[in-house]
Amino acid sequence: MEKLRQIQKIPFLIDEEHENGSVKDTGKLYLQRMIVSGLLSVFLLFIIIYTLPKTILSVTSLLEYSIIVSLVLFLIILLVRYFVILFLAYLYVNEYTFLEENNFSPFVSIIVPVFNEAKVLKLSLQSLLDLNYRDYEIIIVNDGSTDNTKEIAESFVGYMEGKFNPIKISLINKENGGKATALNVGIQYSTADFVLCMDGDSQLSPDSLKRAVRHFKDHEIGAVAGNVKVFNRKRFLTDLQALEYIEGLNMARSAQSFIRAVNIIPGPIGLFRKNVIIQAGYYSSDTFAEDADLTLKILAKGWKIYYEPRAISFTEAPSSFQQLLKQRYRWTRGIIQSIRKHKRLLVNPTINFRNTVILWSMFYEALIWPPMNIAAHLFFIIAALVFGFSSLIIFWWIGLALLDFLSALYCIVVEKEEVRLLPYTIIYRMFFILVIDICKAMSTTEEFLGIKMTWGKLERTGA
Repeated sequence: MEKLRQIQKIPFLIDEEHENGSVKDTGKLYLQRMIVSGLLSVFLLFIIIYTLPKTILSVTSLLEYSIIVSLVLFLIILLVRYFVILFLAYLYVNEYTFLEENNFSPFVSIIVPVFNEAKVLKLSLQSLLDLNYRDYEIIIVNDGSTDNTKEIAESFVGYMEGKFNPIKISLINKENGGKATALNVGIQYSTADFVLCMDGDSQLSPDSLKRAVRHFKDHEIGAVAGNVKVFNRKRFLTDLQALEYIEGLNMARSAQSFIRAVNIIPGPIGLFRKNVIIQAGYYSSDTFAEDADLTLKILAKGWKIYYEPRAISFTEAPSSFQQLLKQRYRWTRGIIQSIRKHKRLLVNPTINFRNTVILWSMFYEALIWPPMNIAAHLFFIIAALVFGFSSLIIFWWIGLALLDFLSALYCIVVEKEEVRLLPYTIIYRMFFILVIDICKAMSTTEEFLGIKMTWGKLERTGA
C-alpha cells in the first residue's frame, strides 16, 4: 500500500517540477525575443529614415516595380506547382517501376453505356473482345438511343469469340436517363465483384484490364484510374489535346497516385470494387461530372485510388473548336457542382483531412487558377503596350514555353509518346490553356448565376 502511494505521487511531483521549469524557460525565451525584435525594429527603422529621402517615388516607378514583382510571383507559383507535381510524379514512376507482378485475375464485368454511338460502337466492342484477359463479360446499356445503336449492339449479343475464349455480351435497353443511370443499371445487373466502367466511344488497349485489376490485390484500394489518350490525332486541335492529356492530366494523376488519392477517375476507363460503388451510393445524376462526384464519395469512405498508366483507353477528342469549348464548359460546371456537394470538407478538415486537401486542390484548379491566369496575361499585355515592357514579356513567354517543354519532354519519355508533340509546347501555355481558362471562367460564372445547361453530347466522327 505504501509503495502504491509513492507511485501515485511521482507523476505529480515530476509534472510540478517540469511545469515550474518550463515557466522559467518560457519567461526567458519571451524576454530574448522581445530584445531581438526590438533591436531589429530599431535597425529597420534607421534604414527607412536614412534611405527614404534618397528614394524617388513616382506613379510610373511604382507601376514598373509592381509589374516586375507580379511577373516574378506568377512564375514562382507556376514553378512551385510544376515541380511539386513533377517530384511526386517521379516518386510514383520510381515506385511503379519496381512494382511486383501478381496473378490476381478475378471475374470482371465491363459496363458500356451508350447513347447514339452507332459510329464508334463496333470499334469499342471489338477492342473489348481483343483484351488479354480470360474471365470477363460485357454489359451494354443502351440509354434510349435514337439512331441505330440498338441494332449494332444486338448484333454482338450472345457469346462472341474473345482472344482466349468465348465472351458473354449482354444488352440492356432503357429509356434515356443519362450516363449515370445507365452505368448504375449495368452495375446492378452485374454479378461480378469488380466492374470496369467506360464510355461508349472508348477503345481499350489489350493489356488494360490485366494491368488495372492486379492492384486490387491490395485490399485498401477501392478503385483504379486508367490512362486516357487521344486517338484522333494528326490535327492541330486534337494534337494540342493529346499533349494536354499527357502533360496536364496524366502527370497530375501520377502525382496523386503516389499518395493513393486520384481525385477524378476518368469516364473512359475506371475499374472499381463493386461493393465500393454500392457503399458510395452509386453514380449520381445531380452533377455534370458524375465520375468526379463518385471519386470524391469513394475517397470519403476511406478507400484508396491508384493510377495505372498501362490501362489505356483511347478516346475521340473534339475536333472542332466549338465542340472543345462545349466539352470543357460541361467539365468545369460538373467539377464545381461536385465540389459544392462536398463543401463541408472544405471548411472542416477533421472529417477527412485527405479529402480536404484534395478538394482544396480542385477548388484552386477550377476557381482560382483560371481567373489568375487570365488576369496575369492581361496585366502583362497592358504592361507591354503602355509601359514598354515588350522585351520583358518576351522573356516571360520564353520562360513559360521552356517550363512546358521540359514538363512535356519528361511526360513523353515516361509514357513513350510521340516526340512530334513537343513543338506544340510553344503555344500550349500562352494560347491553348489561356482559351481553356477563359472558357472555365465563363462557365464558373454561369454556374454561380444558376444558368441552366444541358448535357451537350459531343458529335462523333468515328475517325
